Amino acid sequence: MNKLIALFLAFFQIGLFSIGGGYAVMPAIQEQVVHQHGWLTEKTFTDIITISQMTPGPIAVNTSTFVGIQIAGIPGALVATFGCVISGVVLAVLLFRFFQRHQGSLYVSETLKGLKSASLGLIASAAATILLLTFCGTSDLNFGTAIPLNWMAVALFSAALFLLHRKKISPIPAMLLTGVAGLFLY
Repeated sequence: MNKLIALFLAFFQIGLFSIGGGYAVMPAIQEQVVHQHGWLTEKTFTDIITISQMTPGPIAVNTSTFVGIQIAGIPGALVATFGCVISGVVLAVLLFRFFQRHQGSLYVSETLKGLKSASLGLIASAAATILLLTFCGTSDLNFGTAIPLNWMAVALFSAALFLLHRKKISPIPAMLLTGVAGLFLY
């Protein structure tokens, strides 16, 4: 199948079936581009997520754009981004109409509670994958063997966490500071 068609279909599916948006969509993107199609390695995927975090806009759109560029250049970026966005737009319009009609329903309210829990699980899964790749170099841990730990990554993570939660600085300066530190320390 043509790579552009495959990109569109993969990201259309991601946009259509990813509940929760943001980081909740990362496991679905990873499944498609790393495991199912083999377009990217786990490391390249993690690097793309990092770049996507630093650029303005929704992370799912940024990630689809960067994955598309990596796989098929500018046409790939356009096709992947369009596939990701158009499915979400169609789904959002349909869901909006549904919720307008059934906004007082107990079933709808309880379903939304379940979806919130599932979204949290998806976000935690994406965070665990990024954490393991950053700290250990792999997301596929075998608990019977020793796991190498990148202490520099742990230190930079801790510094960013401290700056964000204790010093209450904006994420952009925190990322810039730890990025500059990484440039000199690695």
